[in-house]
Amino acid sequence: MSTPLPIRAFGGFLFDMDGTILSSIASAERAWTVWAKRQGLDVEAFLPTIHGVQSVETIRRLNLPGIDPVAEAHALTEAEMLDVDDVVPIGGAAAFLAALPPDRWAIVTSAPKRLAEVRLKAAGLPLPGVFVTAEDAKRSKPAPDGFLLGAKRLGVAPEECLAFEDAPAGIAAAEAAGMTVVVITETHRGVMDTAHATVGDYRDLAVEWDGASLKLDHRV
Repeated sequence: MSTPLPIRAFGGFLFDMDGTILSSIASAERAWTVWAKRQGLDVEAFLPTIHGVQSVETIRRLNLPGIDPVAEAHALTEAEMLDVDDVVPIGGAAAFLAALPPDRWAIVTSAPKRLAEVRLKAAGLPLPGVFVTAEDAKRSKPAPDGFLLGAKRLGVAPEECLAFEDAPAGIAAAEAAGMTVVVITETHRGVMDTAHATVGDYRDLAVEWDGASLKLDHRV
């Protein structure tokens, strides 16, 4: 039995970016495939590990000899910024974000700010008033730093925030921050084993704003 959507009121909504409000999987995997082949990695086994965490951390944990993770991550970011033709919004994301008060939602992403801005523009989505990117958090997901900073900038206690995520690292980060989580599954290739509520996209979601708090509901 699936977990129902949370019905209580929240002070703010926080969104991961890639896989949560837009899909950049094709673009990212093209760039990473070229890189992985150059390093002699098993591409099929490696690609599932790149999502939801900072590029530099993905490279660093490989412990490849003679590789500068910072320089390699920078080069990958540049390659990804040039390849955004098929970056698209998750279904219903644009309308859902437009329905939120501008000062009550934030994006918390592991992507560098320049890449995040390029992808949002390519997907036709707005830049948020509160924008937490790779440069802002001391520790990347699955550490809670980014989500905690997003809540602080919104002026909302973490436990009063609803986080939208798609990847295990991001879900773990939101959990560690003490937030309620909804998992977006549009880009998933299989069923995720999670105790959180899951929805394919935003087309069947509605939000109620009473001037003080937000509530999530099914669209009627």
